[in-house]
Amino acid sequence: WRSNTAGDCANSITTAYRIKVDECGRLWVLDTGTVGIGNTTTNPCPYAVNVFDLTTDTRIRRYELPAVDTNPNTFIANIAVDIGKNCDDAYAYFADELGYGLIAYSWEQDKSWRFSAHSYFFPDPLRGDFNVAGINFQWGEEGIFGMSLSPIRSDGYRTLYFSPLASHRQFAVSTRILRDETRTEDSYHDFVALDERGPNSHTTSRVMSDDGIELFNLIDQNAVGCWHSSMPYSPQFHGIVDRDDVGLVFPADVKIDENKNVWVLSDRMPVFLLSDLDYSDTNFRIYTAPLATLIDNTVCDLRNNAYGPPNTVSIPKQAVLPVGPPLYTKQYRPVLPQKPQTSWASSPPPPSRTYLPANSGNVVSSISVSTNTVGPAGVEVPKAYIFNQHNGINYETSGPHLFPTLQPAQPAGQDG
Repeated sequence: WRSNTAGDCANSITTAYRIKVDECGRLWVLDTGTVGIGNTTTNPCPYAVNVFDLTTDTRIRRYELPAVDTNPNTFIANIAVDIGKNCDDAYAYFADELGYGLIAYSWEQDKSWRFSAHSYFFPDPLRGDFNVAGINFQWGEEGIFGMSLSPIRSDGYRTLYFSPLASHRQFAVSTRILRDETRTEDSYHDFVALDERGPNSHTTSRVMSDDGIELFNLIDQNAVGCWHSSMPYSPQFHGIVDRDDVGLVFPADVKIDENKNVWVLSDRMPVFLLSDLDYSDTNFRIYTAPLATLIDNTVCDLRNNAYGPPNTVSIPKQAVLPVGPPLYTKQYRPVLPQKPQTSWASSPPPPSRTYLPANSGNVVSSISVSTNTVGPAGVEVPKAYIFNQHNGINYETSGPHLFPTLQPAQPAGQDG
């Protein structure tokens, strides 16, 4: 409680907006420094990250983001922590939701830098309409928000996945780029756009297990979804691990602990912000379940099939709501009798799949990009592949999140 003195910026926490525990026993606390909500918001303190040693319950570092890493619209909504070779080889990544940027912080250097104005950080103008708990509202300005980190890849780096809140699409970039301060201005083509998840698939939180299973909240559906990162990022490879139209109204955060237990916090936030919250009801809930139990019999469990079955979980359609002020009552939609299940009936890969399995011959990218460029054996390849191929860079074919690993360019005139 000593850390809760209002106005004592150097020694206190003003608003703990996100927390993250790393494998080195450190608790990272993102402090937005803000007080109030909406038009009443003030910033008595700067954005900062406080890091605590969980073995001694003491703060071991506080880092305030410098002015050069923020702008007048900045609202940092999320944090991801990347541990490399050891506990000093640690980086934190901050999502600037309303200032449309991504900030990287090096623990060893105690220094940060900002990736700004990439179009992938911005909201999709067609995806700003939301429906949660029967309330229709618009969050059309919400940019980069949810983030997750892959396991360490063969090149020693991870993949950072992220989505703007007003979007149905996921994007990705190698942490090799984010860890390099010199790449803040010339890394546009190192970011990759994946497919859309489908309708009603806004998400604010995601996490990935150490074996590559990503979980993410689906706030329009009162649900938690899943995707196995060895599969293409397309709707037929997305599953629903749980849905509850009472208990999971706005599942705000999703985490996986070291024992592979999943933790989900729901808080009905849109009801509080935009309607009348019933304070006599249970509005905050914490759920937990083993990851293996949640993905069992979904498309995300690949134990019985190398490519996984087609996802037969249908995305529920939202009813067309009348125009007018949002209405909210305590009458939620009835609880489903059981969580949606996916069928394990074998079937060939869908004809529209653009994913190409890895082979020992030509290295190709499985990212679906519209192009007329034809590569070896008549296979159409993305422009990004051609771009990097010309710069002495190659791709590894280990899944849909393919990023350049440094490969020496061959000397001019040498056959390969």
